[in-house]
Amino acid sequence: MPQGQLAQVLREVLKPRDARLLVGPETIDDAGVVVLGRGEGLPAGVELHLVQTVDYFPPVVDDPYLYGAIAAANSMSDVYAMGGRVFSVLNLAGFPKDFPQDWMAEIFRGGFDKVAEAGAIVAGGHTVQSPEAQFGFAVTGLVERARLTSNAGAKVGDRLYLTKSLGMGTLTTCAMRGKLDLAGLLPAAHQMATLNAAAAEAMGAAGAHACTDITGFGLAGHAHNIGAASGVCLKLDLAAVPVFPGAYELAAAGGTSGASKRGRAGLAATVRLAADVDATRVAIAFDAETSGGLLIVVAPERAAALERELVAREQLVAPVGEVVALDGAFVELA
Repeated sequence: MPQGQLAQVLREVLKPRDARLLVGPETIDDAGVVVLGRGEGLPAGVELHLVQTVDYFPPVVDDPYLYGAIAAANSMSDVYAMGGRVFSVLNLAGFPKDFPQDWMAEIFRGGFDKVAEAGAIVAGGHTVQSPEAQFGFAVTGLVERARLTSNAGAKVGDRLYLTKSLGMGTLTTCAMRGKLDLAGLLPAAHQMATLNAAAAEAMGAAGAHACTDITGFGLAGHAHNIGAASGVCLKLDLAAVPVFPGAYELAAAGGTSGASKRGRAGLAATVRLAADVDATRVAIAFDAETSGGLLIVVAPERAAALERELVAREQLVAPVGEVVALDGAFVELA
């Protein structure tokens, strides 16, 4: 669903907030966070919370095992974006009546292998017949209050870091259009199947205080959510944003998905573009990503520590901008 339409629907139906809900849908965060306490059996002084999210989608690669692995990594990424760790999952799947059983088994195997890599438990699930394949997970994670990184924590002066290259929307779209074969898409598929667990550990060790993962709303859309929730502007240096090999050229030839134009139109009033900004990089910034990296917000005095923690875990270190005072736009693409 387009970002602006989703926000309008939520405004119309949200009820008064329950005191147990620490992070809810109002800030369009990556996951909900529910407070646990004495009533749930925790001892006094322990601040441990549930992180809950759900995600599923149709195939993005023509390989059943990788599709399952990417869907799992994407679903669990929301927990990592909140600073948490994945505890358990419930599988959600839909397949056409005549879907090959061996392909179905490979999709499940890819997803379950990725859940095992995360150290989590497959606690069950639900499968239905559907017109096209759909696969994903409802995910429960745990997070300590001190490590929680919601959309609402950004402050003026903070630095911004991205932990995966952009371009997944362009590459998967071009593959679906027959302009890129599986061999050409394979490196990007492996990035999409990579967990954000190590990046989340790095930002927790460095004391980051806001984060989002770059998925369906794209870099511009998810940055917008942080800006709106925090009452600040995220100034992104698009020349510094890493783009996956081959994606720029395909995007320049019109290979971005429909989400790029929809995102740009929906956020036109609150995303400002610099006069000389690269149009292709703007299109990529608005394009939907699948299982993208974390956009980490960290205080300037902790930026060096974050870089060390990322390097120690062999994660991409990409400083991509800073947080500035709000001046009519929640995001500036420069």
